[in-house]
Amino acid sequence: MKQFKQHYLFALLLALTVLSACRKDNNGTGEPEKPTAERKGIYVLSEGLMNANNTSLSYYNYDNQELIADQFTAVNGRGLGDTGNDIKIYGSKMYIVVNVSSTLEIVNPKTGVAIKKLDIKDNNVGRQPRYIVFNKNKAYLSSYDGTVAVIDTASLAIEKYIKVGRNPEKMAVANGKLYVANSGGLDYPNYDNTVSVIDLNTNTEIKKISVVINPRGVVADQYGDVYVLSTGNYGNIKSSMAIINSRTDLVTSQKDFSGGNMVINGDLAYITASGGKLKVYNVKTETVEKENFIADDTKITAMYGVAVDELTGEVFITDAKNYFTSGEVFCFGQNGMKKYSIAVGISPNNVVFINK
Repeated sequence: MKQFKQHYLFALLLALTVLSACRKDNNGTGEPEKPTAERKGIYVLSEGLMNANNTSLSYYNYDNQELIADQFTAVNGRGLGDTGNDIKIYGSKMYIVVNVSSTLEIVNPKTGVAIKKLDIKDNNVGRQPRYIVFNKNKAYLSSYDGTVAVIDTASLAIEKYIKVGRNPEKMAVANGKLYVANSGGLDYPNYDNTVSVIDLNTNTEIKKISVVINPRGVVADQYGDVYVLSTGNYGNIKSSMAIINSRTDLVTSQKDFSGGNMVINGDLAYITASGGKLKVYNVKTETVEKENFIADDTKITAMYGVAVDELTGEVFITDAKNYFTSGEVFCFGQNGMKKYSIAVGISPNNVVFINK
């Protein structure tokens, strides 16, 4: 009997070893802890019309289903400026990137009250900031002038500018490094084709990785892989997805792949696609699970942005409609069925979640 138990235990351990070898390694970090916070509502950033100074920040209160069309203007007595491009919450502050105005607004997310406005300029010339990410006590802000600004999140002072490639766009943090997509998007048809790698210990660029031209989207999964979405040249060079191993900085996969904005929640990536569809991609198996997440007859006219609430699993899709009039935000359950929608400003591009 004892010998039978030993054989059984050995077989069980062998099976578990084989199963774990077939899965992506999460570097021993284990599964992420399940969040326990409770949501208060959402903010929606709408970029408005270029050169019209009508960026808006809508606030939707979950408790009473009340929508404030422009919370920022209502509480601050002034607008955000021209072409809001990105918004993130980090710690006790919310950061709003305003591209054409070349400003970074730091806001109290509980109230919408402005804390500080930073001018992102070089000798009074706007750098055209694009996207923001965070690591420890630093914020990293990409700008079209070919730099990434390093900002202290306590003092809110700009500490330095790191020179990267041409017209950097989105960024992601992985394995102690910052990966920056250098699009060269303003140099048509001579696009850039690199991803800058910045060492976050020294805040210096240590290398560039070559990918398909016009890389714009960068996101990291929990296993240490960095996904880069390139747009190509809208002609004979197709859009693609590259996967970079952040431990080796080698491109382990490069394939034709059509997609716009991409967010990852757990093992699932949600990627905006043409035709009003939202692809679901499994980052563990590195395969497309669904060509369209939307399971009902909801029609998205111009899918612009996507966000996932990690607490509820709800998926939010922004619809820019015709890019000249009010847009709409749709909330879907995990099953792909629409729960509700709200009308917001012109060209909504980002949704962030506020805790109570």
